[in-house]
Amino acid sequence: MSPNRLNGRLSRLDDVRSSQATERILGLASKTLDLMRSGLTRQSCQDVCRLLLPETTAIAVAMTDTERVLAYEGALAADFPPGSPIHTAATLEVLQSGKLGLFQARGEGDDASSELPRTVRGGIVVPLNVQDRPHGTIKFYYRSPADIDRSQLAIARGFGQLLSTQLSTHELDRQAELTAKAEVKALQAQINPHFLFNTINTIAALTRTDPAQARNLLREFAVFYRQTLESSDQLIPLARELEQTRRYLRFEHARFGQDRILEREHVGAGCGEVLVPAFIVQPIVENAVRHAMRDEGPLHIDIRADVDEGDVLIAVADDGLGMDEQTVAMLRDGIEGNRGSGCSSDEKGTGIALRNVAERLERFYGFGSGIDIMSKPGEGTCVTLRLAHTAAHNE
Repeated sequence: MSPNRLNGRLSRLDDVRSSQATERILGLASKTLDLMRSGLTRQSCQDVCRLLLPETTAIAVAMTDTERVLAYEGALAADFPPGSPIHTAATLEVLQSGKLGLFQARGEGDDASSELPRTVRGGIVVPLNVQDRPHGTIKFYYRSPADIDRSQLAIARGFGQLLSTQLSTHELDRQAELTAKAEVKALQAQINPHFLFNTINTIAALTRTDPAQARNLLREFAVFYRQTLESSDQLIPLARELEQTRRYLRFEHARFGQDRILEREHVGAGCGEVLVPAFIVQPIVENAVRHAMRDEGPLHIDIRADVDEGDVLIAVADDGLGMDEQTVAMLRDGIEGNRGSGCSSDEKGTGIALRNVAERLERFYGFGSGIDIMSKPGEGTCVTLRLAHTAAHNE
């Protein structure tokens, strides 16, 4: 065989091996991504150690947080059970510096020798960094320092970076979830004070004039606030959100009179089962009651939920006082986070509620979701919520 043909075959063989290695690494990356979705838990870390050990020449792989061993797979696993404190100087140094570290035992008097079993003579400690701050480590133990070559260093460093990226993603998701919960709590704080005292005063007055209705309202009030607290951090069916909205309106009927607020609903097929964040309809209805009612005559509020090309649209329309273009523009600026809009105190309260709803819609349903406002003075207001791609997900 000619040298050129031999070189060609060797080159193709190298390409095949490189392709297979790349495929294997991508497969491992995908598996570790699934395993680390819950962050640094003992189970996820144990699964990762078990997955990665065969991909190295190490005799053991371990993972820690900043204080304790979370998982250990391989030789001498019984000596390092999950939950045992970190005591090796090399690991503590990496946690402090945030940089990869190597250790090896050279002789009886060496510090590393006193901390390691005789079977382990060297290792690589890789920090798991989130926003440049170590949240833990992954450690590779070797029978001999000679086993730690460039290939093993590259593997350890690569997996450390991969796991750090996945932990960063988990942390971002966790922070987003906490932010969403905080936003709902902020909305609850805004809703509760002005509504709470009016309702209590109404019930107190009814205890003298209509004790039976007062008792019914008091029971409804207890259910209303229990639902408010229980639904603060979860998705609920739209039908349940509308039920809570109707419960709110019962208190306003008692306060203003049954004929002063007339509400109608239309919920399209399948829309009632769509999962939504709590407090996306009730705050808008409450804004209508607070700001759209005239001094005399009824306020009509229509709530509709329909499918629009794969999205779900929820519209809350009233025939109340309405707003001029400047006020609507300020509310839209408020929804987009423009704090320099110069709204009055009432408009700021409305804008906070609308911005809170808009941010959560975008957080849960992604691009294309949000709020649209249309209003004319003397004719009323329509606020439309768009839940992108939600209808398709619920078919």
